[in-house]
Amino acid sequence: MSKKKEEEQRQAELQQEISRTKIPRGREVFGILEQRLGGGRTRVRCLDGKTRVCRIPGRLKRKLWVREGDLIIVEPWEFQGDEKGDILYKYSRAQVEFLKQRGLLKQLKEFEEF
Repeated sequence: MSKKKEEEQRQAELQQEISRTKIPRGREVFGILEQRLGGGRTRVRCLDGKTRVCRIPGRLKRKLWVREGDLIIVEPWEFQGDEKGDILYKYSRAQVEFLKQRGLLKQLKEFEEF
């Protein structure tokens, strides 16, 4: 494949990824991963002002790889929801920029990671 064709294909994949950006619904909130604690647990600072200890559910454990500073979607637990939650989705850098442009991350200016 030529370099020009590879570049066009990468741009098309990037545009498709941005057009399918997931948005939190219901009780789900945006969060920024602060620290990996081990044992599948992480500390996440959510945009609703709370810090939660979150886990990656078993069905996503092998598919979802997260690092500190990643923007994620957190679903608080029904019991102890202010302290604990599940990580449902991780955004790529292109998706984060897309969400910023649409104005969905206005509260993110308080956080300095992005």
